[in-house]
Amino acid sequence: MVEPLIEPPERVLSTLNPDGTRRWMRPKVAMGRWWRRRRVVAWLLMILFSLIPWLKIGGKPVMLLDVVHREFVFGGTVFQPTEVLLLALLLLGIFFGIFLITAILGRGWCGWACPQTVYLEFLYRPLERWAEGKHRGKAIPWWRIGVKYVVYLVFSLHLANTFLAYFAGPRQVLEWSFGSPADHPAAFAIVLGVTALIMFDFAFFREQMCTLVCPYARLQAVLLDRDSLIIGYDERRGEPRGKMRRQKTEGKQGDCIDCGLCVAACPTGIDIREGLQLECVACTQCIDACDAVMDKIKRPRGLIRFASQNTLSGGQSKFLRPRVFVYPALLLLVFGALGFGLSHRDSSEALFLRNQASTWAESGEDVVQTVLLHLNNRTSELRTYELVVESPSRIVGGQFPFRLDALGMQTLTLTIFTPSSAFHDGRCTLRVTVRDDAGFEQELEQTLFGPPQVPE
Repeated sequence: MVEPLIEPPERVLSTLNPDGTRRWMRPKVAMGRWWRRRRVVAWLLMILFSLIPWLKIGGKPVMLLDVVHREFVFGGTVFQPTEVLLLALLLLGIFFGIFLITAILGRGWCGWACPQTVYLEFLYRPLERWAEGKHRGKAIPWWRIGVKYVVYLVFSLHLANTFLAYFAGPRQVLEWSFGSPADHPAAFAIVLGVTALIMFDFAFFREQMCTLVCPYARLQAVLLDRDSLIIGYDERRGEPRGKMRRQKTEGKQGDCIDCGLCVAACPTGIDIREGLQLECVACTQCIDACDAVMDKIKRPRGLIRFASQNTLSGGQSKFLRPRVFVYPALLLLVFGALGFGLSHRDSSEALFLRNQASTWAESGEDVVQTVLLHLNNRTSELRTYELVVESPSRIVGGQFPFRLDALGMQTLTLTIFTPSSAFHDGRCTLRVTVRDDAGFEQELEQTLFGPPQVPE
């Protein structure tokens, strides 16, 4: 005898049925004013994503993350791996910007700009509705399913190649695309892997990325307060809810006629009337669905609307509050420090690296050892470097003047000869000056090790 399933005391997840199986979302599109605005924003973002790798500022890409050549470009400004602090400030500024948007506009990022929402709701689901046609939600012919996945694959391949263009450059990816995969197996494997992940995400995983995986949903409990703008249901106006016929027979009811269209339109399957929920991505579909119903029954719009929790509960909402000042102050501080760092960074960098394999040896009256000098040309021009060594040390071997390509980095091994008499307690300080042909100059010091005492 099969024991009946135990019903859960409450809904666990909006994407699960009571028996624990996957609840597939087929949201009904409410084509209201908010949906039209989001569609414009979504298409602009999708076009921008494809165009950014091709755009340049001052001859440099708007964005390039060239890991192989260790070159990172943001807004036409080149960052190199040695500039960890500047990269950290840039990323920190982006995070503080998202925190500020959340404090003021709630999960506006999720519903309006997050790639997961943009591509799912305005590319893949529209393609699905087109491919399935009138059979949507019913027995779908196999050939329609095949057409859907073929179209999915075409767009996923485009997105994967565009993604690769952010790391290798669009012209390089275009050249690879017309060549044999055997000539560039790593790039080919990356495109296949990214395509498979995109297909899995948008064809199968879908809204579960927002409700189960994305950490931002969990962070909103910390980033939001009762004055943050959210999508909410006006319970004071809508309750008690009831059907139109019941309202006529039983007297005054709230404006909510319990039609369920707000739930049917929600891409994550929640009921916004239950209050603020983790699964809400602020997509505004429930607003458009409810406004359309209010228009039909001659009631004012706004039963579901953008508002703060304080406003919905009958209180006053405060725009000016501590976090509204703290986040902009942090943004100003971070981007101010970033701007200062960019404006005061040298055109080149020179530094000594630790040479763990280095040992010293005596050669007549001199102590011989090797040191590693790292040179970094941060400019877009070829530079020629000279090295001046302060006596009594000297360099043997003609490596200078040394030419370094634009944005090039090179580590040189220098053989240093120092008189034994210059060492005290086994130590001596090497002082050098590095100059280039464009005015850069940097003084460096390095401790050399030698005989423990001056020979008598």
